[in-house]
Amino acid sequence: MKTSLLMLHGAIGASSQLKAIAEQLSINYEVHLFDFPGHGGKDLPVEPFSIKLFSDAVLSYIQKNNLQKLTIFGYSMGGYVAMYLAKHHPQLVDRVVTLGTKFHWNETIAAKEIKMLDTAAIATKVPAFAAALAEMHAPNDWKEVVLRTADLLAEMGKDNPLKPDDYKEIKIPSLILLGDRDKMVTFEETIATYKNLPDAQMGVLPGTPHIIEQVNPSLVTYFI
Repeated sequence: MKTSLLMLHGAIGASSQLKAIAEQLSINYEVHLFDFPGHGGKDLPVEPFSIKLFSDAVLSYIQKNNLQKLTIFGYSMGGYVAMYLAKHHPQLVDRVVTLGTKFHWNETIAAKEIKMLDTAAIATKVPAFAAALAEMHAPNDWKEVVLRTADLLAEMGKDNPLKPDDYKEIKIPSLILLGDRDKMVTFEETIATYKNLPDAQMGVLPGTPHIIEQVNPSLVTYFI
């Protein structure tokens, strides 16, 4: 029986972005692609986006599908949710792999990232990206997804859901990956988190930026 692998996408993204990686990993894993509430066409929740909301949704999926010996791969925000799950529900997770996950948040960092989520600027300056978001999240309004994500980041900036000491309590084997050309996530915060985790390995993907569509699926498959 294959090991279960649950794949979590990044902020304002969808599981469809991970299909190329999932196809390669399906040789060795029983792969599950998951969309967070309000993403990838899923109904927008009544409550605001939050790491806990996303974590609870993943938890429900794990329990509903009775996933055993579970590895969770999380890209960017998906990696953060995976770590949050590992902290609060360690009995359900056997291994965590993150790629390009930003672990350190404060108000200054959040404000910087929120500037990138200006829906008017996206629609005007990068219409192709706006069109991709519209297709990715239909029938939901992509602008609503982006605005709610901005609110989520603002809240994370005020109170980071995972503090540095929290990682010291996550004893699940972890693999922390970062692209060497990632301009959003720093080596410093990645290394700091890696060092705080009791049972972790770290890997650097060569020639790899943050944007998931520009990540080589074979590289990720190799590391996992």
